[in-house]
Amino acid sequence: MGVGFVTSRMMKNLKDFALGGNRLGPVVIAFSERASGESAWLILGLPGAAIAAGLLEAWTALGCVLGIIVSWIIIAKPIRTLTEKYDALTIPELLSKKFKDETGAIRLLSAIIITFFFTFYVAAQFSGAGKVLHVTFGFSHMEGMIVGAIIILSYTIMGGFLAVAWTDLVQGIIMIGTLVILPIVGWIELSGVSPSAQVLDWSTLYGGQSGVSALLGAVAGLSWGLGYMGQPHLIVRYMAIDHADNIKVSRRIAIAWAIPAFMGSLLIGLVGAKLIAGGVLHHNGEILSIMNLDDPEKLMPIMAANLLPPWLAGIFISGAIAAMMSTADSQLLVSTTVLTEDIVGQSKKSILKNINSLSLGRLLTGVIGVVAFYLAWQSTDLVFEMVSYAWSGLGASFGPALVLTLWWKHTTKNGVIAGLIVGSVSTIIWKNVDVLHMAVTERLVSFVLAFSAVILFSMLDRFKDHGTRN
Repeated sequence: MGVGFVTSRMMKNLKDFALGGNRLGPVVIAFSERASGESAWLILGLPGAAIAAGLLEAWTALGCVLGIIVSWIIIAKPIRTLTEKYDALTIPELLSKKFKDETGAIRLLSAIIITFFFTFYVAAQFSGAGKVLHVTFGFSHMEGMIVGAIIILSYTIMGGFLAVAWTDLVQGIIMIGTLVILPIVGWIELSGVSPSAQVLDWSTLYGGQSGVSALLGAVAGLSWGLGYMGQPHLIVRYMAIDHADNIKVSRRIAIAWAIPAFMGSLLIGLVGAKLIAGGVLHHNGEILSIMNLDDPEKLMPIMAANLLPPWLAGIFISGAIAAMMSTADSQLLVSTTVLTEDIVGQSKKSILKNINSLSLGRLLTGVIGVVAFYLAWQSTDLVFEMVSYAWSGLGASFGPALVLTLWWKHTTKNGVIAGLIVGSVSTIIWKNVDVLHMAVTERLVSFVLAFSAVILFSMLDRFKDHGTRN
């Protein structure tokens, strides 16, 4: 809240609000990208999934680390260079200017996709806040969500990108501390209680499956990595760094953060499952078991409260709050900027046209936050499930379009539009048809279909142009 108040005085225009005026260096950008990229999903969702699936979730961790590395290598520097060339604030604006889209189709489609999927994503973070504050302070889930939402909305509305990035730096430090130290403490505790306990049960690496089923299980986990190339709240970090030449420093920091963070998250789930089986953990005055663990995504705060001195447990449990806040604020900011710049800003007839863009951005931040809060209140999905849905939709919509725009010179406007439509629609259909979703994950299918659509429609444009010239 203090950071939000201080940085609010630096907000002069929408560029300050959206990109921090390109004033931030490589260290802050790297921590901001990592903290924003790994939400309550990493500290709550992945350990919870590992309780049930065991080492099968190692494929998810590996896929994410590979995705982070590839995104920093092939997306970060080229898109920062293009951002400066076209003086763009948002991904929709950048694509629109790059392909001279006078119809506004790219901006409109992009804005709708970002707002739709980010609302689910922010809702997942509010739900995560409710869980952590319930375990820690005894708040009801609703009370925890209200507290989390008020704090996030307040400092985001006040300080924009600068507030978000500087709080991300602190949050990223707390998160990596939680993810590295807690599993080590848990492992030491387990070795004292059950020295022969086998934490790494390799029989669960393929979920007990073999053949094609085992391959599909591994691919489903690895497919999380595809999403990193199309997440707008991460791409905007590349766009916001002070100089393109500083990308290399940021990349090293981000990768050095990611590897131990994902290993630690997986181990929290694996070690936690063994501690539960050994009767070590207590919750609500009784010994915890798999049977009375009503929500596996509460494992991390329960482990911290049981295994650490109260003052240290408080700091580490705030790592989960930090993860939730650092992602929700970034997504609120991107959604707001897109709506303000790419929809309202392009509407000449809008009655909001005369309102100061900075004030309008702050207003829309509050509106999106309220809608996301309502969705979190009504949803019964786990954080892991909500994030998976949003991650797939955003990654498939923007990932293929951005990769091909940056690296394939034959990409066209119609190709980008086709990729946006196919990526988002295929995610929605695939996720909501059980027989499809159970066979192959939408994260992979939607990305492949969208990538193919960009190439196909771009090639059709080339053939048309070639035929016209002849």
